[in-house]
Amino acid sequence: MRVLLVEDDQMIGAALQRGLAREGYAVDWVRDGPAADAAAASEPYSVVVLDLGLPGRDGTRVLASMRERRCDTPVIIVTARDGREDRIRGLDLGADDYVVKPFDLDELAARIRAVTRRHAGRSAPRIRHGPLTLDPVARTLTRDGAPVALTAREFELLHTLMQRPRAVYSRQALEERLYGWDDSVGSNAVEVHIHHLRRKLGAAIIENIRGQGYRLGEAA
Repeated sequence: MRVLLVEDDQMIGAALQRGLAREGYAVDWVRDGPAADAAAASEPYSVVVLDLGLPGRDGTRVLASMRERRCDTPVIIVTARDGREDRIRGLDLGADDYVVKPFDLDELAARIRAVTRRHAGRSAPRIRHGPLTLDPVARTLTRDGAPVALTAREFELLHTLMQRPRAVYSRQALEERLYGWDDSVGSNAVEVHIHHLRRKLGAAIIENIRGQGYRLGEAA
């Protein structure tokens, strides 16, 4: 899952980037409003974590611009502005959640999981596909109740496919969801992850749609 972090405070931003990376997210960090506008308009993110007091352009204007161009990416406002009117305005502008600093990283991670789950049209945290059960909170996969060991990238790739079982993703689309700006991506990285998932879960687990990309297949 790829996250856009918009935070101008160096210490808070670095801590959030490290913490969210430990949770398995690919994190792109920008520090001002114009950079946030550009990133949100040009890259596919699963969620935006947005501060409000930003240089160059306030976070509320960034959020308003996203919704005006019909960008429905979930947005969690993370800010020191704790006034009732601030919270109401942020939510009315289209934010999916509002978190007041200081906050606990585990709580923020839980809120990210919740808003992305709602965005995908699911209420249950676990995703099931045949004998497979994927738990995004514990970051585990089981087959018929038995654990299956996956690398972080394998887990994220399978998670992406299982959230929208009939959707077809191109190789580039999968790369964009798995890797951030600072990650080194090999030309066949996605194919390698798919090969390993097929070896662990069966060749039919991921279908190759000729000329289009990949989608979730049958669970062995």
